[in-house]
Amino acid sequence: MKLWGKVGLGLLAVVALLVAVVAYRTATFKPPSAVDVTAVKLAAAVPVDQALAARRLSESIRILTISHQDKADNDWAEWDRLHAWLASSYPAAHKAMSREILPNKALVYSWKGSDPSLAPIVLMAHQDVVPVTEGTEKDWKHPPFEGVIAEGAVWGRGAIDDKGSLVTIFESLEALAASGFQPRRTIMIVSGQDEEAGGSGAQAAAALMKGRGIKAEWVLDEGMAVVTDFPMVNKPVAVIGLAEKGYATLRIVARAPGGHSSAPPAETGVETLSKAILAITGKPFPMTFNGPGAGMIRAVAPEADLPTRIVVANTWLFGGLLKSQLAKSPASAATLHTTIAPTMLKGSPKENVLPQDATAWINYRIAPGQTADEVMAAARAATKGLNVELSWERGGGINPSPVSSTASDGWKLLAALGSEGGTIPVAPGLVTAGTDSRYLAGVAKDVYRFAPMHASIGEFGMIHGTNEHMTLENLRRMTDFYTRLIATAAG
Repeated sequence: MKLWGKVGLGLLAVVALLVAVVAYRTATFKPPSAVDVTAVKLAAAVPVDQALAARRLSESIRILTISHQDKADNDWAEWDRLHAWLASSYPAAHKAMSREILPNKALVYSWKGSDPSLAPIVLMAHQDVVPVTEGTEKDWKHPPFEGVIAEGAVWGRGAIDDKGSLVTIFESLEALAASGFQPRRTIMIVSGQDEEAGGSGAQAAAALMKGRGIKAEWVLDEGMAVVTDFPMVNKPVAVIGLAEKGYATLRIVARAPGGHSSAPPAETGVETLSKAILAITGKPFPMTFNGPGAGMIRAVAPEADLPTRIVVANTWLFGGLLKSQLAKSPASAATLHTTIAPTMLKGSPKENVLPQDATAWINYRIAPGQTADEVMAAARAATKGLNVELSWERGGGINPSPVSSTASDGWKLLAALGSEGGTIPVAPGLVTAGTDSRYLAGVAKDVYRFAPMHASIGEFGMIHGTNEHMTLENLRRMTDFYTRLIATAAG
């Protein structure tokens, strides 16, 4: 056989082997986070009066626990009203549990279990809500703080974020306590008063737990939900957050002599500042296909079309192609790397005056696997040689939270419940915003972020926006979820 024929046969053999490997890996691909939900024994839901639950959510919305940017503007008497309302609305739960009101008005409840060898579980939901932007009240279908029940939903600020979770957790606790349920495992409820303005309440609760030597089995807070139009498959997927990105804002200051704009120097402070911004943004952090963001894509891939399954099952071969596709969507790209976003600028107070200091602020959302120190080092390297000063706003950055397990009993339980009887795919996810639960990472083995409400990507825009509302169907889903979760984990 001629040489070229042998080469051709060799190439065909390599291609055939490559195709066989790709086909085998695609056919046998199983995400690391996959759970056999049929193997998880779940307790039955305890009946909850849904009409009463809707009325109570409505009542909670009318209590104005609004966190303003300046805490001096908060009406702290409203938090006292909420605490009294919880006690009067849920008497059986309050009889079963001990309650501590911390000095900053955070709440810590404990329902003591009969077996002290079992580590407690912690459910979280915060008390405060964000303000409604002045002038937008007229854009709401129903007034934002009246809790109107109409069109199959409860309307108002906090209906989802986060009084919906707070109320449905207490509805579930009340129903269980009234039914005579006695937990084997201690159940704790942590409700911060200022999640929307820093999370000092959750930090105080974590310090309290640490001081008492409490180590929780797992924590569940808000953060992710069932996305009904998940992009890869265009059908519902329950996304459970395993971690949160870190947060840091970099301040860049370019000092300059100032003076009259009619006689500018060779380079003004604004020009130096602009060079610094472009130097930093010109060196973005690379996308890496690992961590919770990659885990989400792997988990959903078996539900996707064949080309997607092939690519995800064979990232050793198609990793570059996959990352290039994900990079086209800012939301997808953000789950795979640290993002850099210039957000604010300050220069001269007048258009014909050269600034003596030009300032910019860049907001980073730090991906798991990196730290604020590494981000600062990258910014310093990018601006080396430029006459600028770099510092963290508010004294420093917040590192990403630890990544929780997808092999724990807590994950299996949440996956089984989130799958709704195996009818919905379940995927791990990365929370790109922040929740109070990050502060409990030091006093818990795992921290998860999920509420079982269903909504489309577009509908989730109502959170912190206009026409926030909780559908009555989601209200039912959440009370069923929490009663089964508590009864299974602690029963």
